[in-house]
Amino acid sequence: MTEAVIVDAIRTPIGKRKGKLAGWHPTDLLAHVLNGLVERNGIDPALVDDVIGGCVTQSGEQSTNVTRNAWVAAGLPHSVPATSVDRQCGSSQQAVHFAAQGVMAGAYDLVIACGVESMSRAPMASNARGGTGPFSQQFLAACDGQLKMQFEVAQKIANDFGITRAEMDQFALESHRRASEAAKSGAFDREILPIHLRDEEGNLTDELMTADEGIRHDASLEKMASLASAHFQPELAPDITAGNSSQMNDAAAGMLIASRETAEKLGLRPRAAFRHFAVGGDDAVWVLTAPNPVTRKLFAKTGLSVDDLDAIEVNEAFASIAMAWEREFKPESAKLNPRGGAIAIGHPLGASGVRLMTTMLHYLEDTGGRLGLQTMCEGGGQANVTVIERLGD
Repeated sequence: MTEAVIVDAIRTPIGKRKGKLAGWHPTDLLAHVLNGLVERNGIDPALVDDVIGGCVTQSGEQSTNVTRNAWVAAGLPHSVPATSVDRQCGSSQQAVHFAAQGVMAGAYDLVIACGVESMSRAPMASNARGGTGPFSQQFLAACDGQLKMQFEVAQKIANDFGITRAEMDQFALESHRRASEAAKSGAFDREILPIHLRDEEGNLTDELMTADEGIRHDASLEKMASLASAHFQPELAPDITAGNSSQMNDAAAGMLIASRETAEKLGLRPRAAFRHFAVGGDDAVWVLTAPNPVTRKLFAKTGLSVDDLDAIEVNEAFASIAMAWEREFKPESAKLNPRGGAIAIGHPLGASGVRLMTTMLHYLEDTGGRLGLQTMCEGGGQANVTVIERLGD
């Protein structure tokens, strides 16, 4: 089987919702990353076989195949096709799977996996409007008539694993501490593609954004503890707050993937190889629980264990999700989200899968680690898990 390798992985800084990147149309935000990948690696863009992009809220400014629109907006060859993927929060991680597996199958030689989400301009759930909505009576019947809000689900996971409010707040504080330390040390600099801000009319300004907007460098446990429930019915999720949940954000990320043979032929350095993939589903009512069973599935299939891993990224959609994974698999604490996670850095839904893998790749390179595992919960009760191996040395 053809070996699929990562040649490069970059991302924009992550902006807060209604923050610094709100002036960017999501098509152009992703176009910025696509141009960055092409220019940084000196490739002929016409050689790219396909562009596969994740995006969750595919409505309004993110509708009508935002990935293809971004490629065209970037001024890149119209001969290169592109498609957009929706596996909810794991959309761009699934884009990575499709891209790498296409290389492994011999269908692609050079391919881009990417993702974008502007939660400022395409508000969460705006794609659920129209008609009677996306959840039919037949769907609801299959789910015992239940549709649980994510805050309530996060609370149930915390209860099931015996995770307290104080523990979630402490986990969130550590996410900010690690992200702050990484940002101040320059650990994110290689992965971030700086971007000029746009004004309210969409015009480029001279202000250059080079760092993530949402990291709280002065976060404190006292502030965390003072926050009320984020649920409009606090009794259903008393311990789930804005402080121990992920942010809403704007960002784009991209990854250049190739066969090892193609990379070497083009003079590109293979930085990591894809070793294992799995996808899985769990209860569609309690929608956030699949990362644990899909990890068990991958470990059973491959013979790997948590002790084989040098870095682990479990998306911090809520602290309880990453902590539930930690409770079951018991990794060394320093290996789990070592540079912070979505609570601190942000969760731009469709871009998060590639963002996590970009950060994990750079962490493995900076520390000399070999194997990294990434998993994340996804709407509908699903999850992806991916294992990469750093190359070199």
